[in-house]
Amino acid sequence: MKRNVPVLLAAIAFTALAAFAASTPSKSLLILSKGELTLAIVDPVSLKVLASMPSGPDPHEVVASSDGKFAYISNYGSGQYNTITVVDLIAQKTLEAVDLGGLRGPHGLMYSGGKVWFTAEPNKAVGTLDGVTRKVDWVLGTGQDRTHMVWVASDQKTFYTTNVNAATVSIIERAAPAAGRGGRGPGRGSPQGEWSQTVVPVGKGAEGFDVSPDGKELWTADAADGTVTVIDLASKKVVKTIAADVKGANRLKFTPDGKKVFVSTLSGPNATVIDPATRAVVKTIAIGKGAAGIEMQPDGSRVFIACTPDNYVTIIDLKTLAVTGRLEAGKNPDGMAWSEIR
Repeated sequence: MKRNVPVLLAAIAFTALAAFAASTPSKSLLILSKGELTLAIVDPVSLKVLASMPSGPDPHEVVASSDGKFAYISNYGSGQYNTITVVDLIAQKTLEAVDLGGLRGPHGLMYSGGKVWFTAEPNKAVGTLDGVTRKVDWVLGTGQDRTHMVWVASDQKTFYTTNVNAATVSIIERAAPAAGRGGRGPGRGSPQGEWSQTVVPVGKGAEGFDVSPDGKELWTADAADGTVTVIDLASKKVVKTIAADVKGANRLKFTPDGKKVFVSTLSGPNATVIDPATRAVVKTIAIGKGAAGIEMQPDGSRVFIACTPDNYVTIIDLKTLAVTGRLEAGKNPDGMAWSEIR
């Protein structure tokens, strides 16, 4: 019987490496590589890659379960794919790809209420994947072109999406139970029931966005216009459009204390820092040829920015706003997440 010797040797080497892989720490940084189709587990102390597992095709975003034991990866493909890949972070093993059926182009992800909330871009929809059964148990259409990213409130009563081609933000709220039902509706974490949607026009190409830590504002990065739009969530109206010069903007994130906003752009060399109080750009930080994913360290000490075309992740000190280092976790890094085992 003929054997493929190179493949056999590679398999043996991989098995040997897996046997000596360091265990997953209680806190870790997860980094996707679009170039190598992998998910890396990085020790945030040593900044070393401890393990790397297959991510499935065209990985764009990743989230960790609330207990830090599993990672979920959206396989996007601009609508070509319809899977979410699951990785066991303790065993450091890719488990399965969940088939989403007719829901295609999953992109934005968030874990809330025991469920993975995801966008299905060509379907103009948001769905949920049960964290136990790993089955799609709910879908809601937005009616907006390219529903791309999603953010879910901790009580699962409100969620938001950016809709890139529609240049809108969807504010979607759970409707109050009808009189006489006595609160017998779905329990905590269940998205079943009636929802209302408010559509807010924002800048062209709105994609990356975040909600301020106090829950009062939603900020979008408008890639085509190069602006940042600020929405007051109480009135559900735009209160400011910031001329931030961030054309090609990819992601936007508040620092944990809410005192700074970071914007990355794939078409420029800088990360842009905005002061939410003054609504003004306070600094641009040279980081590489372009950047995508942004992940804040929860303790507010550092921010990690994936410099996709440069094949590294830049590390910035949030107190000094100085670049303190780089780490390599595979070619074309993009989506990142923080995982904490509980």
